[in-house]
Amino acid sequence: MATYVDFDRVQYMADLGVKAPLCRLHFCRHCMKLRSTDCVSHEIDSHYCPHCFENMSPAEAKLKKNKCASCFECPSCFHTLSTRATGAPNPGDDPSRPAGRKVYYMGCGFCRWTTKVAGIPNQTVGSGAWSEKENTNSERINTLMEYFQQLAAIEKQEKDKKKFIRRKSFIPFSEKFGLSSTRKRASINPGLSSLSLKENPKVMDIEPAEASEQIEELSDEFIKNPLKLNEMTTLKQRLATPHFQPNFFSELYPRHKNLLTQRSLRCKECEHNVIKPEFNPCSIKYRIQLVAIYHVPEIRLFSQPNLEIGKETQVILTLLNPFDYAVTVTVHELKEAVFNAELSLPECDLSLPARDETAEFDDCAANQDFQDDPSVVTFRKSNKLGFFIKVTPKPSAAGAKVVIPFQIRYNYRNMTASSALTDPTAYETVSLQQSVFVDLGDLNSTAA
Repeated sequence: MATYVDFDRVQYMADLGVKAPLCRLHFCRHCMKLRSTDCVSHEIDSHYCPHCFENMSPAEAKLKKNKCASCFECPSCFHTLSTRATGAPNPGDDPSRPAGRKVYYMGCGFCRWTTKVAGIPNQTVGSGAWSEKENTNSERINTLMEYFQQLAAIEKQEKDKKKFIRRKSFIPFSEKFGLSSTRKRASINPGLSSLSLKENPKVMDIEPAEASEQIEELSDEFIKNPLKLNEMTTLKQRLATPHFQPNFFSELYPRHKNLLTQRSLRCKECEHNVIKPEFNPCSIKYRIQLVAIYHVPEIRLFSQPNLEIGKETQVILTLLNPFDYAVTVTVHELKEAVFNAELSLPECDLSLPARDETAEFDDCAANQDFQDDPSVVTFRKSNKLGFFIKVTPKPSAAGAKVVIPFQIRYNYRNMTASSALTDPTAYETVSLQQSVFVDLGDLNSTAA
């Protein structure tokens, strides 16, 4: 089909007007609406390493700067480094004799980069601590972080004070004549007196950074010596370590593996989860997985049509039923949409049988007699059918893609109703509708 690879050609409209393919949308069973990535709130459940699958809490990941302590990646090609063993002679032994001990180093199996290129000494233990390059600006960075933390604490304290202070629309008798009643107010609201008497913490003094107009002179080596591009690092390799930004290939050091996150997606309207993964990062299952492709009939473009301005063309679309029960779909025009082609949709209902996983491999499966109109339905197979629509491009479609919008309406079984919570066999049937936009491509340029 034309949309197996180029799946962006058929898009559905979510609740906030966002258009996206069906495989990139979510369906909320409580709101019974399509949700895009902008319609849901993202919650981080845990952090984990993509190589060793060690999971940790967000607080622990923050202390480790969102990096794994035991896994490294290649600074040249960014693949994972593996620990390798080699032999080394003992101190004082005869070099002609075979190696008497085993040492370890790290190497990349893709670009063959090793820690020997960076001058990192071999380790006697495979899981030992590898030497890391020290950052000369680490002291300055820690001082700035401490300074901004103190400023944030002062701002938070000022916000807390404003919560206790209430403005009055009149002047009390005691304040009008200068009588003190602080003791009485302190007894009523002790938190206010403690905040008013507490002094603001002092902010540490730091040395401000000063800009310099002088620029270091370029060394004569860049002019006299020939340029060796194989020894220079690329821009991607330099920006991967922004605190060092090495210029030469020999200055590259192994980098700790960045942590990934497990996220839960929650509907912003009803605050129910639409995606909830397992806590273990090794598991590929989900506790809750409400992908729209399992809750909405899928429309696909069967083949690329040959479109010409002012000429009526038959386009074949396929309709797929994802439910385990029979569904009836009706296709209507989307009147509020503006499009550059005249559209003729089927007026009859399109009935689809329930999804059956074994029907595709069973040649003896019984075919139901739906008595389809051959001018509307072109083929049927299991829970899928193909139907015709007629498209006539307008003159305004010249130089632009022909996009046809329409609306599908289908029956959906709501299993989250109050009756279904007590009786699993009970359900409520509701009628849902979704807006679909199909990109038919460009016009035929060879037409007269």
